Amino acid sequence: MPTWVVWAVVTVLLALGEIFTPGLFFLGPIALAALASTVVAAVGGPVWLQVVVFGAGSFAAVGLLRPIARKHLTMPHAIRTGTAALEGAKAIVLQPVTSRGGRVKIGGEEWSARSYMPGEEFDVGTEVEVVQIQGATALVYR
Repeated sequence: MPTWVVWAVVTVLLALGEIFTPGLFFLGPIALAALASTVVAAVGGPVWLQVVVFGAGSFAAVGLLRPIARKHLTMPHAIRTGTAALEGAKAIVLQPVTSRGGRVKIGGEEWSARSYMPGEEFDVGTEVEVVQIQGATALVYR
C-alpha cells in the first residue's frame, strides 16, 4: 500500500474524530498536518520528511490555530440588549425627578423617570444613574 494512502486514511480518521468530539478543536489541526504529509508522500518525499512535516505541522497547527478557534468559540456570559442594556447608564435630568415622576435623557433619548429611593428628588441638570427600567420608566439614583 502506498504511503500517501496511509496518510490519507490517517487524515480522514483524525477529521472524523474531530467531528465526533465537538468543542475541543484538537484533532482537526492534526488532521491538517496529516494532509500535508499526504501531499509530501504523494509527490514522492521520503518517509523521514513526511514524519517531519507531520510533526512540525501538528505543533504549528495546534499552537497557532487552536487558541484562535477556542477564542472564537467562547461567547461573553451575558450580552445585555434592549432595556437591560440601559441599566447602569448615565442620564441627565430634564424635568425634576421625584418618586412620582419626571423626565431624563438616556443616550440621546428622552425617558419618563422616577427616583429609585422613595423621597429622593433630582433637579434639572443633575447626572443620575439608571438602576432599572420598569415598562417605559427609568428608575434612577445619584
